[in-house]
Amino acid sequence: MNSIGDGLGSYVLLFLIAVLVHEPWRWAGYALGRSLDPDDEIFKWVRAVSTALVSAMVARLVLFPAGALASVPLGLRLAAFAFGLAVFFATGRTAWIGVCAGAAFVLVGKLMAG
Repeated sequence: MNSIGDGLGSYVLLFLIAVLVHEPWRWAGYALGRSLDPDDEIFKWVRAVSTALVSAMVARLVLFPAGALASVPLGLRLAAFAFGLAVFFATGRTAWIGVCAGAAFVLVGKLMAG
């Protein structure tokens, strides 16, 4: 005998709960956000603050790394940062490509160094 918590039923239940929790907020955000002006001063401020936070996080990762990144020499971390930044600008400011390029640079540099 199957209950709602067994097998496929539990996945359906989880899906329904996720939809019921998520969708009303999504539609409310859509309804409220339609009339907002993305060039408004508050959004410029939010964009500036978020850019500053990301910049600080990147600087911390490059200059004061933790975990496995701490074993990567500073010169390699700085070179990977510069390479990722160059790829970011070369690809029309596509962040994920720049991040992947910098990470690949660290990986290749670490493998070559031994």
